[in-house]
Amino acid sequence: MKICIYGAGAVGGLVAGRLAQSGHDVSVVARGAHLMAIREHGLRILFENKESRVEIKADSDPSKLGPQDYVIVAVKGQSMPEVAANIGPLLGPDTSVVTAMNGVPWWFFDRLAFGGGKLRLETLDPGGKLSKAIPTDRIVGCVIHLAASTPEAGLISHNMGQRLILGEPGGKNTARTHDIVQALKAAGFNAEETGFIEKDFWVKLLGNVSFNPVAALTLASANRLIADTRVKAYMVSIMREVLAIGRAVGVDADIDPEARIDMARRLGAFKPSTLQDMEAGKRLEIDGLLTGTLEVARKAGVPAPFTESLDGLIRLRAESSGQYP
Repeated sequence: MKICIYGAGAVGGLVAGRLAQSGHDVSVVARGAHLMAIREHGLRILFENKESRVEIKADSDPSKLGPQDYVIVAVKGQSMPEVAANIGPLLGPDTSVVTAMNGVPWWFFDRLAFGGGKLRLETLDPGGKLSKAIPTDRIVGCVIHLAASTPEAGLISHNMGQRLILGEPGGKNTARTHDIVQALKAAGFNAEETGFIEKDFWVKLLGNVSFNPVAALTLASANRLIADTRVKAYMVSIMREVLAIGRAVGVDADIDPEARIDMARRLGAFKPSTLQDMEAGKRLEIDGLLTGTLEVARKAGVPAPFTESLDGLIRLRAESSGQYP
């Protein structure tokens, strides 16, 4: 298959490298030093102290890569307006778009019974520009349960995990989902189909909304957050609010906060991505994680004081360091 990964950072770069190694025609949209390193030396993957290298077409201009069978969007939510403005040349009549991102997806309400498909997340998709550029009929959602990082330009470190969960909004999966799941399995991922991708996003969101901003505020790895009884209790309170928000719109994550914390505990001393971005001086992913969740809460009429306080704290912290506009 012809597959373009839009955003060749840690997760996107790992997916691109593995798919290319398994024989697919893979390209990436990248920029800066990362783009130059991929062009000059190929994309390098580090896993279990072994480094592999694969040649991949890379460009900052999607129009030079042409229409694809699949476009896998692996960027932070704040980069989506740029993607929407530039993804057009990658899309043929039957191109599928896989959204491999954290947080609440902009298309979250499109196939839910709640709201009758008429609700839009204005904070994530102002004016509906994303929905127009990437219609929901093209989308396969992807929930990521693995950890990767970029120690240097052109190098992806696969740190732990292999699991990817994929499904189409509303749960009526078609060949577009089945085929990409099979391709990801053949590339070495533990990829699986789900009939309720919105629920799988919400399960992941419980950890994203709590661990990520709290780690960035405290500069503490996940294991330290769990070990501190007061911090852990604060995160559990946030998780309970997020559970209630999901249930109010018909998306029951059906997991106890302690079980969700156990999922993070098994990963050990890892740094959530927002903490990595904080330390690297990058713009922080706040809107997709917190702002979108709180907009869902408002539409559902669910109070979320702990989540609101965390949103205010991390937003002010990021504004103070120039990491949130």
